[in-house]
Amino acid sequence: MTTALEPALSVRQVLGLERVLAGEPEVVAGAGHLDRPVRWVHVAEAADVGVMLSGGEMVLTTGVLLAGDPEAQAEYIRSLHRAEAAAVVLGLGRAFPAPPEVMRRAAERCGLPMVVLHRPFPFAELTEEVQSRLVRRKFAAVSLSESVRTALTGLITAGAPLQRMLDEIAVHSACPVVVTNLAHRVLATAGERSAVDDVLRDWERIARQAGGIEGDGWVRAELGGRGERWGRIVLCGYRGDAGTGRLLADRAAEALVLHRMLVGAAHSWEEQSAQGLLTDLVSGVVPARQLLPRARAAGLPVNRRTFVPLVVRDASATRLDRVLRLLGLPGIVAELADGATAVLLSLARDQDPEALATHFATRLRAGSGDGAAVVAAADARTGWDDVPAGLREARHVAEAVAESPAGLDLPPVVRLRDVHLRGLVRLLRDDPHVQSFAERELDGLLCGAAAEPDLLPVLRTYLATGRNKSRTAQLRHVSRPALYRRLEAIEARLGVDLDDFEQAASVHIALLAHDAQQGRNRGSAASTVVEHGPAQG
Repeated sequence: MTTALEPALSVRQVLGLERVLAGEPEVVAGAGHLDRPVRWVHVAEAADVGVMLSGGEMVLTTGVLLAGDPEAQAEYIRSLHRAEAAAVVLGLGRAFPAPPEVMRRAAERCGLPMVVLHRPFPFAELTEEVQSRLVRRKFAAVSLSESVRTALTGLITAGAPLQRMLDEIAVHSACPVVVTNLAHRVLATAGERSAVDDVLRDWERIARQAGGIEGDGWVRAELGGRGERWGRIVLCGYRGDAGTGRLLADRAAEALVLHRMLVGAAHSWEEQSAQGLLTDLVSGVVPARQLLPRARAAGLPVNRRTFVPLVVRDASATRLDRVLRLLGLPGIVAELADGATAVLLSLARDQDPEALATHFATRLRAGSGDGAAVVAAADARTGWDDVPAGLREARHVAEAVAESPAGLDLPPVVRLRDVHLRGLVRLLRDDPHVQSFAERELDGLLCGAAAEPDLLPVLRTYLATGRNKSRTAQLRHVSRPALYRRLEAIEARLGVDLDDFEQAASVHIALLAHDAQQGRNRGSAASTVVEHGPAQG
């Protein structure tokens, strides 16, 4: 462990100790350097004390060997400065009744804190007090280091995700923790939500600071291995002493590098960051306004932009991200829980969102293996607060396309208007009125589904074929008389006349709503209908 990492008291903290205050200390020079760390306390009367120091010591002296020799007094201060002493404390009384002006001026020129004690003070008490505090602090820092290392190693062994690792680091540091890439884009955060949001809200200014992020409780450590850096971890506003903060940041960095090497991930940290942001936006659990700092810190342009929510099926997130980069379109990509992939484009206000979305979809389909990709979109949003609703609408459209008959002639970018009734029902599937309507209309069939499980599939095929009995019998592999008996049973159970257009339409809508609520992928009978061509009389 190097000296820079060792926990220490500052000169200011030493002067604030109760035992020191009893000596009535007065800072007579170097007042601007009182935050220097004190590594040790050394009592020395020798004029050449500098040769015995290794840096960071607070030197205590009465000056008895310096009295009457101004040149020796000045050289004494210069030697302490060359040895990088933390400060010099002169006890008045024995050799000097008042602060010696030669020493004071020399200390001021060197920037060395010089303190005089106006009352007699046993130096042994001061050295005992400071040394014991330093030892306790050093032991506490080592204990913290081992505690953090043990906790993080246990999480790595258990295969914990990155977020769990950061949460543990935030607990030990008691401040927001941020992981960034080398471009200062935020990849992950941990800590109290309000405190993290305060940090992210000002992140653009912080990231632009010359020389990076350091000082005033901001402690960073580099992430990388094998001679290559790929990110950093930042403790934001750490309130402990700088040495302990550095130690904690270094332990955290070691653990994160090891986590990346051993645990690995199916997705990069950048992908995980985008996934967390888009998942929160889609779910609506966190208000969009609260997610704005995260989006901005992740590098997504958000000021005076037009947002285009997309959901893509049958294309990998890696491929989508590559197409975005190729076209120079700002945006984020993340896989959703249902196997679809969300894309949020952020365009300048003077760009055409529909044209660029179509260009994106066309380029995607032109790529190898992505010809079948379905790109669903919601109308462009100019307000960030409207983005969650747009993403949910795009996801509904994508799901409606997945449940639609195969072979449909769809545009490059599918919107709600392109999936017609099925899309509307899919969009409204969670409405209690729609759910009640579906249950009421289909109650007779749903209640008896266990006894006659083939009636619901027959009804679905019959309605999908436009009530074509011949085609339905063919697709269900039953005779016409057998089909007629089943249709009669369906009508009897539902209490409807399927030859009546309005009643049949009502049952069809209820069936679409039921399928949407069940989350079932209905490519079944309906897709077979289209694939076999038009129905015959």
